Amino acid sequence: MSGKNLEAALSHRIDRRKLIGTAAATAGALSLVRPSLSAAQDPVELTWGTWGNTGEIQRFQEYTDSFNAANPGIRMELIPSPNDGYDERLLTQLNGGSAPDLFYVGDGIISQLVKNNAVLDITDMLSGPNSMSKPEQFAGDLWGASVSPEGRYFGTTVDCNPLVLWYNRGLLREVGVTTMPADLYEAGQWNWQAFQAMCDQIRAAGRTPYVLPDWWAGRYGWTSSNAGKVYDAGQYVAHQDPKSVEAFQFIADNLASENFVYAGGLPEGQGDTVQMMSGQLGFISVGRWGLPLFKENPALDVDIVPNPTNTGNKLEPGPVAVAYISINAATEHPEEAFTYLTNFVSPAGQQFRLQGGGNAVPSIQGVEEVVLEGGLPEHAQYFIDARAGFAAYREEVGTPGLSTAIDDRMETFFLDGGDVQATLNEIAEMANTAIANGGV
Repeated sequence: MSGKNLEAALSHRIDRRKLIGTAAATAGALSLVRPSLSAAQDPVELTWGTWGNTGEIQRFQEYTDSFNAANPGIRMELIPSPNDGYDERLLTQLNGGSAPDLFYVGDGIISQLVKNNAVLDITDMLSGPNSMSKPEQFAGDLWGASVSPEGRYFGTTVDCNPLVLWYNRGLLREVGVTTMPADLYEAGQWNWQAFQAMCDQIRAAGRTPYVLPDWWAGRYGWTSSNAGKVYDAGQYVAHQDPKSVEAFQFIADNLASENFVYAGGLPEGQGDTVQMMSGQLGFISVGRWGLPLFKENPALDVDIVPNPTNTGNKLEPGPVAVAYISINAATEHPEEAFTYLTNFVSPAGQQFRLQGGGNAVPSIQGVEEVVLEGGLPEHAQYFIDARAGFAAYREEVGTPGLSTAIDDRMETFFLDGGDVQATLNEIAEMANTAIANGGV
């Protein structure tokens, strides 16, 4: 997956496409699979497209070269594309018949491509004898809208990035915290009350306690940590679910007390990662994409912990950032395209892309050791624990315009305040109307 580059990291506006990054590829070879054609024949030529910055594209090229060397019957060509405007370009290419044979798909448009029959149904191939990435091998509930309501598969996750809380241990010690969050987590005492108490101490010392992300995972990480429901039976239900209402009230109260600061209201150039790097921020919600950036500051002593819960359970499912790889329904070579796809997302393929201090987590089981390489952060195992979470809600990202409309309404609420119940009622009416009408 495309990683979050340094320039994007220094902005408070989070591009989810850059959050869910792939790691640095290192030397290694892909597992050989049976080529679809004999090496004596001309290879089947295919293209695959993805977004990414210069460094990421170089890593993808290394992977592509390794695949081609191991599979002489197939010749893959990487077609890179900038992050900005990727969705629009892909849709234009699909409409014009010029899209690659395979391509990365963001969670915001995968449902549209499925609905329009633009991507191939890979259910049978994914479960078939030539698959190196069967559905049951993948961790967590990360399929999102890549799986139809009928249970058909139209893409797979390329890797994943569970959101966790990164925290500045040096700052916590400075403000008087004696037991670190990871220690409380191990003792089963990492809950909302413990987190809020630390935020109180940080704020009293004149620092910023926590920045609330300005995308779906920021708000729903708190509802899930309270076992709240946001959608049920295809409807938005957060407004009538007591646990979700309680979670949004918790957010509102902490924004009012300035224990939380909303990312969407931060000045340009003074985002959460900038504050973290400068030692002014206690907690930040990011995935493993934060590792390469935070390692650049040797004076920054950071570690991670899952979101605190309010249920009495040590861990609740949390949000996981993902992107998918899908096959163009118009490809003339679906079997060969699937050979590349299943290699790419297989344990061997994800290990190749993620080993060597990378910035994502395997979405498939069996190569978790790549997350623990180098021992950074100290409790890197929590990335693996938090992987048992959920992707963006199908109802939200699968209804045209709905995710953006909810983001905008929530931003007004987070910045200007208001009544929690009235706000959720308004969102429920908007969301359920949009779901019924097929769009906002």
